[in-house]
Amino acid sequence: MQELNPRYNPSEIESKIYKLWEDSGYFNPDNLKNSKKSKNFCIIMPPPNANGALHMGHAVFVTLQDILIRFWRMKGFRALWLPGADHAGFETQVVFDKKLEKEGKSRFQIPADILWEQIWNFTQENKKIMEAQLKRLGASCDWSREKFTLDKDIVKVVYETFKKLYDDGLIYRKLRVVNWCTKHQTALSDLEVKYVTKQDPLYYIKYGPLTLATVRPETKFGDTALAVNPKDKRYEKYIGKEIEARDVLGKIKIKVITDSAVDPNFGTGVVKVTPAHDPADFEIWERHKDEIPGPKIVINEYGRLTESTGPFQGLKIQEAREKIVEEMKRIGILEKIDENYTHEVATCYKCGTILEPLPKMQWWIKMESIAKNAENVIKSNKINFYPKHSKKVALHWLKNIRDWNISRQIAWGIRIPVWYCKNNCKPTVSVETPKKCAYCGSTEIYQEKDVFDTWFSSGQWPFATLMTTPKNKPGDDFKKFYPTDVMETGYDILFFWVLRMIMLGLYRTKKIPFKNVYLHGMVRDKDRQKMSKSKGNVIDPLGVAETYGVDAVRMALIIGNTAGNDIIISEEKIKGYRNFATKVWNIARFILMHKSQIKLNSKIKLSKKNQSKINQALKTKKQVENHLKKFEFHLAGHKVYHYIWHNFADKIIEESKKSLYEGSDKEKQETYFMLESIFIECLKMLHPFMPFITEEIYQKFFENKILMVEKW
Repeated sequence: MQELNPRYNPSEIESKIYKLWEDSGYFNPDNLKNSKKSKNFCIIMPPPNANGALHMGHAVFVTLQDILIRFWRMKGFRALWLPGADHAGFETQVVFDKKLEKEGKSRFQIPADILWEQIWNFTQENKKIMEAQLKRLGASCDWSREKFTLDKDIVKVVYETFKKLYDDGLIYRKLRVVNWCTKHQTALSDLEVKYVTKQDPLYYIKYGPLTLATVRPETKFGDTALAVNPKDKRYEKYIGKEIEARDVLGKIKIKVITDSAVDPNFGTGVVKVTPAHDPADFEIWERHKDEIPGPKIVINEYGRLTESTGPFQGLKIQEAREKIVEEMKRIGILEKIDENYTHEVATCYKCGTILEPLPKMQWWIKMESIAKNAENVIKSNKINFYPKHSKKVALHWLKNIRDWNISRQIAWGIRIPVWYCKNNCKPTVSVETPKKCAYCGSTEIYQEKDVFDTWFSSGQWPFATLMTTPKNKPGDDFKKFYPTDVMETGYDILFFWVLRMIMLGLYRTKKIPFKNVYLHGMVRDKDRQKMSKSKGNVIDPLGVAETYGVDAVRMALIIGNTAGNDIIISEEKIKGYRNFATKVWNIARFILMHKSQIKLNSKIKLSKKNQSKINQALKTKKQVENHLKKFEFHLAGHKVYHYIWHNFADKIIEESKKSLYEGSDKEKQETYFMLESIFIECLKMLHPFMPFITEEIYQKFFENKILMVEKW
């Protein structure tokens, strides 16, 4: 038996204990006792972006998932927690852009292959840092199975899925109006658009006998028609006719059409149709191709007006708008301006730039059928959602889904596996790089420059990882661990990621990717404010862990926080659980002190009173178990905390002191046996939450055992 230091100092024990766990090999489920006979339990880690340090949101998922893995491992399951990292396409390129800007450089000045290599090195450095930080937080992952979304075997799985979708007629390439970021020079999916409420002038412009309202007079050079609602009686006599109008570049003729998409209550009920710069107008043009001209691009990828705008060529949008409005006033075609028009404006979710709708050839997935499969699975309760109301949210989104633009015009990511040839044959889609065109045999072929939306590759994460692990027998894990047991992640990526994993998982494997979805909230400060550097309220999880210990941080993130609700954290709260850790430490020191003084008789008979105290501890542990099985982390953590401090320490230990100090040898032995028995149960039920301190203490009681794999 060893003694504990007088003071609990987490920095002295945490790295030592983590090394003990790693050296034991028990993070790998194949090394667990009776692993061949045991049932399987699996969590695939949501791969953190390999572009920066971990933040408090990462600490949340590490804590929740580690609690589950440690609990089920102690329950005797072959518990696999498979770790990984995400190349994070667009998001990483944005981070790298900022790095280059600080150095006075631009990625547009760097050749694509060199830029790719630079970002690769950047992510690999970050990946090493992240792995060390995950270990610091106590993550009991199987590092031998660690994956990266750019691993060659993962990329191959992603390519196979793309080819299957293509062969099944669910992938197509088409010119459509997309959300274009003029700063980052790429298209974004609908989910990457952040809508902000703005007040802008609404301009009423005369088009001959008709007047219409628009917030974007600068796009008028791209108008190909005027449209009214077919039920709007006010404009019957103009329908199907070409009207003459004065324009800033001279006289024009423009046709009036009808379309049910026109809202008769907006402005005057007349709208201009500008197919190149409005997705709704593009759809109107597609319905009226035989009547009106096609898209005419008057704003380029950099947000400047094109040569077709005459004297306004080269101007940025806002400057052009002001000059065009001045000219409309001068020639008398601006009827009035409503200065207080409130509307929603689409912006880039990363940089805040107002997005420019532009027609671009892009790769799309037809979502209707694969969304329907996911909808049916969720409706039939094959996947459980925590909190329950997120199921309704998921179903609503699936019902209103649109086709998904999966191509990005950036350097960093997985290149789309499509090859073209000089003879303009049909594109060749292939998992392996072809040596020649599949149609004409030409060897002059080149690969598609666009890369996948990162959510397309990460949407395949559960099956892609398990199809490629373990290293010695790839795919064996897929047979054993798929579908996985839990997908735990933030509620903010329910649409981005969780539902896409369900859709792509069902499509590729015919099975659900996971049985349960647990969504945690955003981390906020004590005043319920979102954490941000500008507010100065960011708490670095590793910084506070250095001061108060990892275990205190983990407990602070759990207790009081429920599924789907935002997580309130403060340094004061973390400090409070450091005090709890100290309490546990002092309990251990008290019991160990008496252990050295009492010689235990192997035939100890407990009184009903002492037996009932042990039974109460076992009952509490069963309640903790039930809470964990229902993903009620906050209730489980609170019950452990309350029992240890307010029941075991404040009552049972205090009541036992008289027997320990003044009782007969038999009373001392019985009392000590009762206290140690209860405390060992306390250590077991506390271990998933506070693994470091419990393991350190357990080692003092049982030198040749590891609490992490003890039976629950």
